Amino acid sequence: MSVAPMMDWTDKHCRHLHRLLSRHTLLYTEMVTTGALVHGDVARHLRFDAPEHPVALQLGGSEPADLAHSARLGQDWGYDEINLNCGCPSERVQRGAFGACLMNEPRLVADCVKAMVDVVDVPVTVKHRIGIDQGEDYSFVRDFVGTVAEAGCKVFIVHARNAWLKGLSPKENREIPPLRYEVAARLKDDFPRLTIAINGGFQADAAVQEQLALVDGVMVGREAYHNPWWLARWDELFFGAAPSALTREEVEEQMVEYMEREAATHGTHWYAIARHMLGLRHGLPGARRWRQVWSDHRLKHLPAREVMALARTRPVPA
Repeated sequence: MSVAPMMDWTDKHCRHLHRLLSRHTLLYTEMVTTGALVHGDVARHLRFDAPEHPVALQLGGSEPADLAHSARLGQDWGYDEINLNCGCPSERVQRGAFGACLMNEPRLVADCVKAMVDVVDVPVTVKHRIGIDQGEDYSFVRDFVGTVAEAGCKVFIVHARNAWLKGLSPKENREIPPLRYEVAARLKDDFPRLTIAINGGFQADAAVQEQLALVDGVMVGREAYHNPWWLARWDELFFGAAPSALTREEVEEQMVEYMEREAATHGTHWYAIARHMLGLRHGLPGARRWRQVWSDHRLKHLPAREVMALARTRPVPA
């Protein structure tokens, strides 16, 4: 089980929350471009806390040398896996010649993977779509996986939708191209020695368990973010481990302690952290009011602990 890399969402604060809920789930960073690491503030992009392990760094790029440099930085900073993004369909990413459009250049992806494999000891993995635009020929994704595997990639995370490079927004690309889970199962049949995980549209235990009978892993995206309490069952259901012993209230309290540490150490305002836990009480009575308190900009002047007390005791002040 893993939580998908999601831009603007799966930062270190989000991962802290998810790790409180599941000790074993693999967590991913947001996509970090090679340009940000070659020319930018490395610490800002790569800083994370030891309790987040296991955690993978997702890279966006298409220059083998830059990816090798970035992968080495990721290993040096302690990440457990380096993942190459071959699935993002946004026009901005396309202009950078990486993301989903790389599926049209499997030899280049293989060169990128080999450049990274040659300089790191941690696994180098690839997250990709099952096709480009409206093409549904299975041989396209089969040949992509086969070519990249020859370069040393042993783990493929298959987002089981096509990526339409023109005409759809990134949001529409997560909803309009149909899910075809059978493609991931077929890849597993054709490449039994590879680790194949599937991503796309998972919202319930039964759907996850059905796929785990066919492939090696399941990656959950938006549902894990909007309904994070789901993760509290994963250690027991999918890893055979003891279930999380924390209540929602105890998770909230630990998040407040984390907010206080982040404020003292890095000057991070609690408001930037609280946004990631707004789904913690999803589906419970009073969840809407609790969420309103934690997202109320009028309360930003208060300490996080006082905001927690307000969320638990009385309506949002006028």
